Amino acid sequence: MKKIITSKNAPAPIGPYSHGVLINNMLFVSGQVGKNPHTGELILGNIKSETKQVMENIKGILTDAEMDFTHIVKTTIFLADMNDFASVNEVYGSYFTGDYPARETVQVSKLPLGVNVEISIIAVK
Repeated sequence: MKKIITSKNAPAPIGPYSHGVLINNMLFVSGQVGKNPHTGELILGNIKSETKQVMENIKGILTDAEMDFTHIVKTTIFLADMNDFASVNEVYGSYFTGDYPARETVQVSKLPLGVNVEISIIAVK
């Protein structure tokens, strides 16, 4: 059974994709960027603030799927600049209390909307 998850607590998709897809007990969440879902404002200029908005967008989608950060088993972090790794890691890590998910972090040449960080996740209920 496939269920599309759409959240008012995450920015509207900028292309033909869903916030998340729930299949049985697995949630696949599309990459989230630092865009405020209520104002449409991109949070740029401060990587910690941008990462916090990304994580809040993920939180909104998880909540709408009746999950939370303890359900995340895998994340992928895309960075425009690997020099931001420590700052992103600090904010990202504050959303978990242990039993961290598997993860990779990669630097890419460019991200949508000119953002500095994008994060996607897989969660299991």
